Amino acid sequence: MAPYSPFLFLSETDMLTAGVSDAGRSVDVADEVFRLLHTGDYVMGGLDQNSHGLALVFPKWSPFPQMPVAGPDRRFSAMPAYLGGRFDLCGVKWYGSNAANRERNLPRSILTLMLNDKDTGEPLALMSAGALSASRTAAVPAVASRYLPARPPRTLAVIGCGVINRAIVRALLSQHPGIERVVCHNRTTSTAHDFAGWLQDEYGLDTAVADTARECVELADIVSVAASRTAPLHLEASWFTAHACILLSGPMSADTDLWTSSRIVLDHVPLHESYVNDARRSEDVSASFAAQIGGPVYELIDAGLLPPLARFEDLGGVIAADSAPHPGRTVFIASGMAVFDVAWGSDLLRTARERGIGTELELWGASPDTVASPATEGASA
Repeated sequence: MAPYSPFLFLSETDMLTAGVSDAGRSVDVADEVFRLLHTGDYVMGGLDQNSHGLALVFPKWSPFPQMPVAGPDRRFSAMPAYLGGRFDLCGVKWYGSNAANRERNLPRSILTLMLNDKDTGEPLALMSAGALSASRTAAVPAVASRYLPARPPRTLAVIGCGVINRAIVRALLSQHPGIERVVCHNRTTSTAHDFAGWLQDEYGLDTAVADTARECVELADIVSVAASRTAPLHLEASWFTAHACILLSGPMSADTDLWTSSRIVLDHVPLHESYVNDARRSEDVSASFAAQIGGPVYELIDAGLLPPLARFEDLGGVIAADSAPHPGRTVFIASGMAVFDVAWGSDLLRTARERGIGTELELWGASPDTVASPATEGASA
């Protein structure tokens, strides 16, 4: 008899119905993942089992007219992971990215997540992962904001007023109802004004638009940086308050003092060790470092100005230590891990099943009535 492997397809609309926009819930799930990372109950890709993923990057030129060539944010990437705990399944996020998508009225990145049974490999769900990826990206710095700020935040600075920081601000506000003022800065000022208007309309917050990054951060308790790689950004230590908690979800260059005089907390040390190992195998180590959010830190380690990565703190360790917040300035660096997509996708799949959301598909083209039960197979043997 034919095998029978049903799985659920969840569209972007289905994901919204299942609760992908529930910021508080996504932060709780991400917090759970950090605890699993600290215990080691996970596996990611690569020889060291800690790789962010495998990217397909196109050449600058090709003799084949149909082959894509390099362009802004143009790549494909696969991010596989196993996550244990109550999740106990495998998954892979697969996405294509191209800045030119906007000309076609499409998102820059188009993402899907496949979840699979850890033993058989059978698909459990195929889901649209645009909102999911933004939500889990936002949840990670929001978890950091539970444990790292030196004091309860009242003023939030937002650098980069795009989709990612909008999700991050939602997540931060779900954790810190005491935030009273948000200062926004963006390369395109009109985008910052739109962002501030959204905050006023949806949350009734006091907002301001800063013309410069310095003006944006100078009074902030928490700073969220999620600026585009195409928008050069430079910040200096003297611009921040002495207690600022700086959450990096996008690239940022800074003076050496910011890195050497701040407490630096990574999302997961082994992930960054994997980035560095990959960079050392590349043709251009500096260019590989520059492509990573943690790149400035890696450069300063090589220069002997920061300790080796193995001596850095990561958020899972901070949570496990359950110690008092550091009183000074802290920088948190998040670089993205598939375990968070797998966890959040698994949680939303459970909701979808409970509420009858999505479309059931079957891998082999079989139907339930063509599948033999164990009793039937035994009787015919």
